[in-house]
Amino acid sequence: MHQPATDAGRPVAAPHHQAGNGSAMDLADLPVADHTRWTGPLGLAAPLVGALALWAYAVARTDTSRLGDFGLVGALPAAFWIALALLTAGFWICVRDPMRAGRWSLAYTVGLIVLERATQALVYPTPLYSWAWKHDAVIEHLLTAGGMQRGDQLGDMAVYDQWPGFFAAQAALVRLTGVENAAMYMAWWPLLSSLLLLAPLLLIYRTFTQDRRLIWTAVWLFYVANWVGQDYFSPQSLALALYLGVIAIALRRGERPTRGRRSRQALWTALLIPLITAIVISHQLTPVMLVASLAVLCVTRRYRDWTLLVTLLLVFLAWNLTASLPFLREAVPEMVSSFGDVNHNLQTGYGSTPTGTGPVIVSWVSRLLSASVLLLALIGVLRRRVLRHRARPLLLLGAVPLLMLVANDYGSEMIFRVLLFMLPGACFFAASALLPDVRPLAAEPGGHGAPQPVSGLRAVLPGAALLALTAAFVPSYSGKDRLSYFPPQEVALVRQVIDQAPKGSLVVAAHRNYPLAYASYWNVQHYWFLDDAKSHVEEILRDPAATLARDMASVEPPGRAYFLLTQGQIANSEMNGMLTGDQLRSIRKSVAASPLFQQVGRNSAGVVYELKRTEAPKDAEGTEGTDSSAGRTP
Repeated sequence: MHQPATDAGRPVAAPHHQAGNGSAMDLADLPVADHTRWTGPLGLAAPLVGALALWAYAVARTDTSRLGDFGLVGALPAAFWIALALLTAGFWICVRDPMRAGRWSLAYTVGLIVLERATQALVYPTPLYSWAWKHDAVIEHLLTAGGMQRGDQLGDMAVYDQWPGFFAAQAALVRLTGVENAAMYMAWWPLLSSLLLLAPLLLIYRTFTQDRRLIWTAVWLFYVANWVGQDYFSPQSLALALYLGVIAIALRRGERPTRGRRSRQALWTALLIPLITAIVISHQLTPVMLVASLAVLCVTRRYRDWTLLVTLLLVFLAWNLTASLPFLREAVPEMVSSFGDVNHNLQTGYGSTPTGTGPVIVSWVSRLLSASVLLLALIGVLRRRVLRHRARPLLLLGAVPLLMLVANDYGSEMIFRVLLFMLPGACFFAASALLPDVRPLAAEPGGHGAPQPVSGLRAVLPGAALLALTAAFVPSYSGKDRLSYFPPQEVALVRQVIDQAPKGSLVVAAHRNYPLAYASYWNVQHYWFLDDAKSHVEEILRDPAATLARDMASVEPPGRAYFLLTQGQIANSEMNGMLTGDQLRSIRKSVAASPLFQQVGRNSAGVVYELKRTEAPKDAEGTEGTDSSAGRTP
């Protein structure tokens, strides 16, 4: 029998004979239904092997050349869904037996991560997400420049040089491996970053229970509920793994330091300094979350050594008052103005309104997935009194991110970051709601006797709920791949523009949602007119060629001015409620018919035009019309 855990996570004795004396029981004490045909290694391995075989078959037959409004969901064959159902059923059968060796739950969980995060890397020939391509450009800049640069040299992009930890590490990896650039491996980063979360999650959950059911169901739910897409090639993905690592160690070493333990605590703090330093220099938000989390644990006496928190604050202040100070000088006034405006901080901003049947349904599925997990967590908190007491640190850590809604909108992404940091705690309590109705931790007087075997709907419904949540992950995570995927033709077209653009050139596009949108940003300027004032966008719609020509006329030789329109821009604009595809195509037709432009590139994924070297067009009053694009900042 697995022993229950104390406050510090160390097992204590709970003799089996106490179960009949009214004491609370460990989940491991629950009588297990007769599943003898599944108890052997062959029976346990069959669903896993079958699921992986079906998944491989499905991947080989997935055609992503014509993605619809449901993204990858519409392209996946039935074999993929059967594989996912088989994997989930096998996991549920395996995890219901508390005496089952943990390696089987681990195997099924790794199988889930592979199905979730490796599918896109295998079915798409190029990496997803324009932001991942942007980060590749930052790494290329570090390799080219050989060091960090300031805002007077890079403009808005200097912020990445002020938090360079992730990018510097990737630049070192590119040089060490000898690959051409980070784009060679960043398609596999979601799989790697997800695997990095597994160890700290297990450490955190094992701090509060030794029951394998609760631990592995919580881990499964975490990967199912983590659909927000922050596992892509980004500083956030690595910072989250480091954050959970620090939290895991803090929870495991949470006792009050005594004379005999102070030296050990000091050693642990010293070992954590590289982790917290990496977090501070890599990401803006995660250090703030770590400060808030450790502070809450210290104030509530759930973590009784203040040394780590003080050390983190010193590193955080040292970096923000030196390397990142130029950015903070400009950003602090906006942060102050948005502080306390929860309604504004919850908004996702212009261009983030799902439009069309597919995007709307996908959006609602993802919301229902998150709401379901949070509702299960609430049920677990309310029903599990012993668990609520023993795992109070996880309850606190799950609630702390809500404070960030008061602070800032974080570029209209705060709601997604709050959900991301809530998940470790929420999934632990959500898992307890799915498991049998028994007390999950150490024995406590006043119990109601041994639980009875679970059968009927009480045995089937939790498994069905887990299957539904697992299936909902797929559209939530990959249902918008139409705007996230850039085919090789689109990559080739943009690369052609960047390769031929002299220093000082300008690339104008409708939106930044295309590959290599920030390539050579230290030499080539970029302007996306859908980021501009609505009045100017309307002016472009009225007279596209003339308005764009005026916007591009300020480029001085030897620089050139290009207008680029690709399928990634059209997909993003249509699916997020900006301009329709017909409106963007009318802009292209106007530019194509104008004598001010000449076509210099075209393929099935887009087209590029160059502004001819002529005198700047005049407006109706005979003056140069560059002022008509007030607010435009190339």
